[in-house]
Amino acid sequence: MAVEFVGIDPDTDLDHCPTVWVDAEAQEILLQGWKPSSETQAECETSSPANGGVPGSEAIVRIPARMIPMIREACDAVERARLR
Repeated sequence: MAVEFVGIDPDTDLDHCPTVWVDAEAQEILLQGWKPSSETQAECETSSPANGGVPGSEAIVRIPARMIPMIREACDAVERARLR
């Protein structure tokens, strides 16, 4: 796995730092974010009738909107890798 750093929350305090990476080889975006509250977790799990909950191998994370440019950059990197 060759993970490429894309960006970190520009308002980070270095203790709580949502981050975006790309694994172009696997064509995946990796996100580090805050864990949602139990109320938010439950709301996410019930908002889609087909969902049925979040498996133990998956997670919901919160990413601030100010990181949208980094997420777009990560999407572009994965898309470029797919076209190679």
